[in-house]
Amino acid sequence: MQKEESNYNMIDWWKKAVFKNYANFQGRARRAEYWYFTLFNMLVIIPFYFIAIMGILKESSGLTTLGTTIYVLFALGTIVPGLAACVRRLHDINKSGWNYFICLIPLVGGIILLVWFFTDGNRFTNNYGEDPKNPAGPEFDFEQTTIAG
Repeated sequence: MQKEESNYNMIDWWKKAVFKNYANFQGRARRAEYWYFTLFNMLVIIPFYFIAIMGILKESSGLTTLGTTIYVLFALGTIVPGLAACVRRLHDINKSGWNYFICLIPLVGGIILLVWFFTDGNRFTNNYGEDPKNPAGPEFDFEQTTIAG
């Protein structure tokens, strides 16, 4: 049984980004999909990071190895869906995925990208697909000319 996106929780959004859209760089991603994916990743990665740090501080190579190994494996496993979610999030505001590289501009680039990620997506169909919040919503094409008979 398929759940409606309006009833998704954080884990559902993460599963959608990782399992359904693993390397999907096409289409659009809602703010909820991107931010819940990012939040879940942080909630998983940060504890293993602290386990590795505690292992270093207590000079326990086993604890350091465990924390670092799980941290690295999880990070490597989610890097492709993370990039895909970023690109689809940029598509939602009608920007090319190549705009992600604006983050390479020191200080300013990251701030601009963060603002774009917080910006609400286009309400109607744009160059990258239909509105993920309202996929059955109306389509407006103001440039289409109609010939009256």
